[in-house]
Amino acid sequence: MWQRPKRYWSRLSRRWRKSSAQVPSPSRTGRMLPPLSAGRREFAVIGLGRFGSSVAKTLIRHGHDVLAVDSNGERVQALAAELRNVAQLDATNIEALRQIGIEHVDAALVCMGMDFESNLLATVLLLELGVPLVITKARTRTQKRILEAVGAHEVILPEQEAGEHLGRRLASRGFIDYLEVADGLSVVEVQAPAELHGHTLVECRLRRRYGLNVIAVHRDDDLIVNPAADLVIEPGDVLVVIGRLEDAERLQA
Repeated sequence: MWQRPKRYWSRLSRRWRKSSAQVPSPSRTGRMLPPLSAGRREFAVIGLGRFGSSVAKTLIRHGHDVLAVDSNGERVQALAAELRNVAQLDATNIEALRQIGIEHVDAALVCMGMDFESNLLATVLLLELGVPLVITKARTRTQKRILEAVGAHEVILPEQEAGEHLGRRLASRGFIDYLEVADGLSVVEVQAPAELHGHTLVECRLRRRYGLNVIAVHRDDDLIVNPAADLVIEPGDVLVVIGRLEDAERLQA
């Protein structure tokens, strides 16, 4: 879904670095996520459906090691050429997990969304084995609450979150895209309304009127980062603002 604004989204992405002085980052649920070491890391991906295999391939493309696991032999065989370290085993068997040394990975992702019982048990076993960061996929909010209750560091609802994201973007006039960076705080791409055309940023008083800070302006093929206060807004400009979604919507009202 993220396409055009990678140049500045990447600057806002969270980086986990191994440091005794660093405080772990809170997840969307407010839990504290353990930090990951810097540099090349080793991940385990359990469940190689469309979501799990996509995550595994992306991690590999970005230079990390991936231990991929699925109980389906045909699926494992089909992915063997793309995923070098792929194993067929039952992730609900703690001895099988020990045999592949899964406790030594930096993080594990459990993606068996269609079989919640197995998803839950695999999550519990990974936590029991001491995997420092366990991220689990859920299909419903009830499943998410259960997985959080057993101790999963982060639980994602990819289909629901994607649907909510698309719905919010389509429902909000003038929104191009947005990225939630914290609870109640988002970076939003929004078409500059006509009332701002011909005015400088300081004259627009977006911070005072809407609680929004302009961090970049898209103009044609150019991205103006940290624009000066005397920058004049032109027709066709796209403002990249940080603030509450509700305030960005008020700008378009």
